[in-house]
Amino acid sequence: MSELSLRDVTVSLGDRVALDGVTLTLDQGRIAVIGSNGSGKSTFARLLGGLIAPTAGALSVHGLDPVRDAAAHRRRTSFVFSNPDAQIIMPTVAEDAAFSLRGERLPRSESAARVEAALAEFGLAELAAQPSHDLSGGQKQLLALCAALIRNPSLVIADEPTAYLDARNSIRIADHLLSDAAAAAGRQLVLVTHDLRLAARCDVAVRFEDGRLIDVGEPAEVVDRYEVSLRC
Repeated sequence: MSELSLRDVTVSLGDRVALDGVTLTLDQGRIAVIGSNGSGKSTFARLLGGLIAPTAGALSVHGLDPVRDAAAHRRRTSFVFSNPDAQIIMPTVAEDAAFSLRGERLPRSESAARVEAALAEFGLAELAAQPSHDLSGGQKQLLALCAALIRNPSLVIADEPTAYLDARNSIRIADHLLSDAAAAAGRQLVLVTHDLRLAARCDVAVRFEDGRLIDVGEPAEVVDRYEVSLRC
């Protein structure tokens, strides 16, 4: 069940209310999350990913409680962050992609085949033996995305994945994340972004301000209303 359900969810971080009484159900394949800095976007993403727990309310992610069912939730969920250096762990490109498969307990030959196929898909095959941290910024983000998707997660949470990329690499990352093939395969994407063009390519947009959910709907309409608010 690819559904995200929040019922009166509040998240307090110290003395600050980061999310305030959010009630929302989403079953679309590609979900854009927009809003100004400090609006609650990243808190929402971290909540769905099980990185923080709700202070109050009820949360279900694909039928699981991210806190109570933490192990099962982690197996189904992958993160992509704005800074790929925070995700790249292993010394070479191939080793880093393979590291994501460590929990699958695959035969070595199957693991190697999946790594080879994944690197080819992301245009990294010729860099397989290269040191991971010697890659360009765009190549690093492609590797981070490759490592996130190689496990075939049912939910991908991408928090500003194109923030530090040039136009060419932003397009490459976005095309991988927002592909029709990924949606057809049943993979749900939560895309936190300031890039309103990317938000408009999603199936639904969600807007937060000051920790409150203030708009949900067809992306072009939500983006239009957001842009109007920025001019006020």
